[in-house]
Amino acid sequence: MSHREPHAATTPRTGEAMGMRGCEHPGACTSERAGHGLNAVQQRLATVAASKWIDAIVTSVDANGFAWLATLDGGIRRVWQHDAFAGTLQVGDPVALHGVYGVLAAGAQQFSVADA
Repeated sequence: MSHREPHAATTPRTGEAMGMRGCEHPGACTSERAGHGLNAVQQRLATVAASKWIDAIVTSVDANGFAWLATLDGGIRRVWQHDAFAGTLQVGDPVALHGVYGVLAAGAQQFSVADA
């Protein structure tokens, strides 16, 4: 039987859990992880899997890139985007969230998002 040491206590690190490791400024970020840049494959798959879009209304959005969405089926979703949605997302905006590929559509704009 092996001897196991207990894990050291961890300290929460804001941003690292959301995949921001190594990213300082959204404008210079080239990551294609969820919540960063929307890549062509992600965008195409979201378009093809049209039945997985979830209609919602933005109930809150903050400068750190977190947005709370009230889905039309009565649920609440929290998502994160590295560039804080380029400052264009507003409370009350109707949006569509792709439940599988992490794409948020707000009007003509689309963002890669991570579940938060």
